[in-house]
Amino acid sequence: MDMMDLKAVTSNMDALVRISSNMKSLEQELHCPVCKDMVKQPVVLPCLHSVCLMCVCEVLVASGYPSPDLPAEPNSPASTPNARSPRQPRRPTPKAEQRPIDRVLRSGPHPPSPSKPRSPGGVGRRRKEAPPLSMKFPCVPCGRDVELGEKGLTDCLRNLTLERIVERYRHTVSLGSVAVLCQFCKPPQTLEASKGCGDCRANFCNECFKLYHPWGTPRAQHEHILPTLNFRPKVLTCTEHDQEKLQFYCRSCQRLLCPLCKLRRVHTGHKILPVAQAYQALKEKITKEMNYILANQDTVLSQITQLESAITQTEVNSVSAREQLAQSIRDLTAALAERHASLTQALEAARHKRGEALAAQVAERRSLMEHAGLLAFTQELLKETDQPCFVQAARQTHNRFSKAIENLQHFTLAAEPSFRHFQLDVSKELKQLTDLNFIRAPLAPVLDTQHSLAYDQLYLSWRLPPESAAAWNYSVEYRRRGVVPGGASRGGAGRGGLAAAARWGWQRLDEVSGSSAVIDRLEMDSVYVMRVRGRNKAGYGDYSEEVYLHTPPAPVLNFYLDSRWGLHADRLVVSKEQRAARSVPGLSLLRAADHALTSCPLTSDLLVGDVAITQGRHYWACSVEPGSYLVKVGVGLESKLQEWFHLPEDMASPRYDPDSGHDSGAEDGVDSAPPFCFLTMGMGKLYLPQHNGPRSDPNGNKGPSSGLTYPLPPRLGVCLDFEKGRVAFHDAHSLRPLWEGHVDCSGPVCPAFCFIGGGALQLQELVANRAADQTPVRRVTIQHRSNLNHH
Repeated sequence: MDMMDLKAVTSNMDALVRISSNMKSLEQELHCPVCKDMVKQPVVLPCLHSVCLMCVCEVLVASGYPSPDLPAEPNSPASTPNARSPRQPRRPTPKAEQRPIDRVLRSGPHPPSPSKPRSPGGVGRRRKEAPPLSMKFPCVPCGRDVELGEKGLTDCLRNLTLERIVERYRHTVSLGSVAVLCQFCKPPQTLEASKGCGDCRANFCNECFKLYHPWGTPRAQHEHILPTLNFRPKVLTCTEHDQEKLQFYCRSCQRLLCPLCKLRRVHTGHKILPVAQAYQALKEKITKEMNYILANQDTVLSQITQLESAITQTEVNSVSAREQLAQSIRDLTAALAERHASLTQALEAARHKRGEALAAQVAERRSLMEHAGLLAFTQELLKETDQPCFVQAARQTHNRFSKAIENLQHFTLAAEPSFRHFQLDVSKELKQLTDLNFIRAPLAPVLDTQHSLAYDQLYLSWRLPPESAAAWNYSVEYRRRGVVPGGASRGGAGRGGLAAAARWGWQRLDEVSGSSAVIDRLEMDSVYVMRVRGRNKAGYGDYSEEVYLHTPPAPVLNFYLDSRWGLHADRLVVSKEQRAARSVPGLSLLRAADHALTSCPLTSDLLVGDVAITQGRHYWACSVEPGSYLVKVGVGLESKLQEWFHLPEDMASPRYDPDSGHDSGAEDGVDSAPPFCFLTMGMGKLYLPQHNGPRSDPNGNKGPSSGLTYPLPPRLGVCLDFEKGRVAFHDAHSLRPLWEGHVDCSGPVCPAFCFIGGGALQLQELVANRAADQTPVRRVTIQHRSNLNHH
């Protein structure tokens, strides 16, 4: 029996500990973010955080906004609507609409001031009067200013649910055991309140309650509750329409609405639900989310363990970093001390050497004084009468006097006394020491959209901002975006789900050196999202902005210009690499223009590729110089192109004439496709035909087809579908379709280019040729953790 009692006591103690722990955790959710105390009369801000009404008002007043009309504290004598003793004369009961909290919420942020009177009638504002300022509240949890609007606290509803939770919490932890006194007894005889009236919003003792709620009167029907210091309204009402209950919820605005607010034009087209439906849906969502959290408590505990380990590691690493910082400063100090000693030694050596030189010069000058040894010796030497002996002994003295006289006449210091060149210029070093800082990761690279392109491979170029730290290497990440028209959907299901996840996830090229990267093995007619980040000793930096590149719609055809064909080789110049061509009119056009009176004949030069297409779909791109007069780009039957070169006089039909603008040959009907299909460009424009053949005017006369002009793109893409006999022209930069036409594919088809007048053309270089000398980079596929677990 004793053991059972002990187990019961232990179980009760464990339950009390759990309840106490839960209550302490709950208390953290009931604190006001401003005053850090239990919330009192909380209002919901537009950011959905709840703050005490008094705290909001104090912060707004401190920010310079007008002070709203606040009620006094509920437990003070001034807060009682009828503060009197039962023995005192009865005062009139306050009206129901004059509730203290409503008076505050409806007071608005900007009461009228004497300097700014209201407009006549009290509605609207003067024409030249500035609009009211929008109030902003600095929300602590958000860390930013929350816009309250022109009405201020008027639109902020009271959080009655939070108040009920706080009240239940107080009663549970015995925080609500403070005696509540009757608000109508005289202070010396104040009794403890036994009842509270929800309609009168006051606490009464038994005698006062009977006195103010007599039988047979409407007040007898008031709802009496337990004594409290915080009276709440029974239901939420609209802040703009008095006594209108909030019966609807606008999902678009995420606001509660009353029936009158629902009829406003601002909610036209919005999805509005009855509040009961919104209540049920939100309650189910929260229940599911809570159940999910409860079912994943192991994950939460695991992440808490990781975070605690990270905190411990942060402390350890910070100590290590602090030691490294101190050691670096000591190394700098030692290097400076060593350099100081070296420079001081050099300065002392220079001072000693200069001092010796100047001292020797002083001794030499002193020897020339009147009573010096040299003059005395010379006087004795002059007394010598033996001529041979004098000549032998006087030569050295003569040399000394000659040198001394020369030094007297050209006097200079033997050493410079100034030490100007021994001064240090440490401005650069001081700036470096001032800018001394911890190593930083590279800033986000700036992608070069002008040079980045998708052709046979994807070429991406970037650069670092000037103020960025240097990068050792880069990480390039890319993924396929969206759904290709006519292709598979993005989300795979069933057996291919995991492969689809890896396929659609981010892929990465690591340790990319330089400022460009080449990516191969991409799918055709797809949009790829690219981003780059740099890495150095500090780790990875921020990602660059994402750029989108569209791969060609067909495999890229690599060919060169065939210089063996052509009637006017003197006017057509092909580059050595056979990837570019330039056409100049030449002297023949000048001679023809000299003999012409009314018109000048145009000369056309045709150039073809060195490949012939017999099957499949192919894509290539080229760029035309904007200053070109007329250039045509397209395709043609190889046999017809040969006829054009050798028999140009037989090619006069508008269907086959490359000067017709589009060469569609519609007069042959659908049974016969034209042998040529060209798109004409020149003078910075691109001509897009609207019809496939000549059109007739109202008189029945045939004329050229109508069309539109389009700015010349930097690069023009051509896509040939041999089986369908169709040629599509694209803006090669964005892969935007420009025009599509038919061509006869009964035989081999060649890429063709036609020059009329002066012009220049350049074939798009393959990306593979650019990257021929680049070292390969490591390719990594980034998958989600869930995908890795399946493996």
